[in-house]
Amino acid sequence: MQMNPGRKYETMNEARSAHSPALAGPAPVPGAPVSIHAAPWTAASRGPAPHPPAPSAAPSGDVFSLLLPPIRRAVAEEGYTTPTPVQVQSIPHLLTGRDLLGCAQTGTGKTAAFVLPILQHLVTHPRPAASMRPRVLILAPTRELAAQIGDSVKTYGRHVRGVTHTVIFGGVGQNPQVQALRRGVDIAIATPGRLLDLMQQGFARLDAVEIFVLDEADRMLDMGFIRDIRKVIAALPARRQSLFFSATLAPEVVELARTLVRDAVHVAIRPEAPAVERIAQSVMFVDKPRKDDLLAHLLRDPGIDRVIVFTRMKHIANRVAEKLGRVGVPASAIHGNKSQSARTSALAGFKAGRVRVLVATDIAARGIDVDGITHVINYDLPAEPETYVHRIGRTARAGADGDAISFCCAEERDDLRSIERLVRRPVPVESAHPFHSETARNATGAAARPPPKTGRGQPGRSHAAPRGGHGGGGHPGGGHGARPFRGVRSFGSVRR
Repeated sequence: MQMNPGRKYETMNEARSAHSPALAGPAPVPGAPVSIHAAPWTAASRGPAPHPPAPSAAPSGDVFSLLLPPIRRAVAEEGYTTPTPVQVQSIPHLLTGRDLLGCAQTGTGKTAAFVLPILQHLVTHPRPAASMRPRVLILAPTRELAAQIGDSVKTYGRHVRGVTHTVIFGGVGQNPQVQALRRGVDIAIATPGRLLDLMQQGFARLDAVEIFVLDEADRMLDMGFIRDIRKVIAALPARRQSLFFSATLAPEVVELARTLVRDAVHVAIRPEAPAVERIAQSVMFVDKPRKDDLLAHLLRDPGIDRVIVFTRMKHIANRVAEKLGRVGVPASAIHGNKSQSARTSALAGFKAGRVRVLVATDIAARGIDVDGITHVINYDLPAEPETYVHRIGRTARAGADGDAISFCCAEERDDLRSIERLVRRPVPVESAHPFHSETARNATGAAARPPPKTGRGQPGRSHAAPRGGHGGGGHPGGGHGARPFRGVRSFGSVRR
């Protein structure tokens, strides 16, 4: 959604604080029910709400005019005036109950594209929330993304009464989540592992779900959640509205989508052609042992003042954050091995400006929605080129410009070539730094790939490892040098 001139809010908490201090404050405890009732308008109090207008009723693509006044008011209060393409193409169809298959990358306004119609459906079709039987289920790959979606539900629904939601994920105690489900919620936003745990214990039933959203399906598959997703889908009623969103449409993603949606509207926002024009990209060739020196060198520039540094593996993220701390750069690491309280604390410090650098793995970074990120630095290039787009999408959000700098050592040279094929342009080379490596720049053949993996904990990664194999001890990022996020081998049975 485009914003009013002079208004720039990226995080929901910041926007709420600016417009209504009473709505700001610490995030609710995960699992605690959140009732949206800031204003007295309800369908019951003013009689039956009108049916949603037909898509053709939106003048000049103004799909916000199709929304009920309390929802439209919340959108306006966030400073949004013009819907994004994914919202224009999705909202009218979702309001009429159509299934949807959407291909949209991060930062396109995708969350609002499904949250707004969901809120409208719940207001225009009111009924009491049943114990342990949510009416809407939104499935997300990570805790951070689930929490972000929960923030969006609270923000856009703050002027309607009687709609409740809860966020369900692992890494925290389940009792608050169980109590929320027992009391009854309209919307459950969940990660697959914890949801299935609660279902198996008899605390959650999906037979009353009217709307099901599978968000970031490609990342779900990369994290090895395919079996969990299929179990969730099998527990859903046959009669439902299904929404399927993915940043990419690889064959395995399309295969999953076919089992979920029926007669779906297809929405594609430049699929496989990432919108990276607003991001100033550059690559710096460097020998692998000098990456830490190069990072410290760059961070001497005070203009690089709010940074996300991406690493492939968790132990590398820890090491980078510790080394930055030793040279006086406030930094925190965030990844799957961190406790939920540690991840929340790191993210809060980053949002507040106490932490200058957030060092993250790809999975932990999903759902990070922070205003004013000036730079993304790829300390390690990702093994999958699509992940590069997700990473650099952390900057240049809400129409702002951003910078993305990638380090590339010799064994990552082929990964860089794959990225350039995806974005359909060469990434400009920045060689004016003291650690430039022509060896890395010119690497080809075996030298442009990590050495073959010879055993657990050994350098390199095996390109021949089949999807669905096991490695890395069943955890994201696996053993040293393992190619992360491939099939199920990185996550095994880890519950997220």
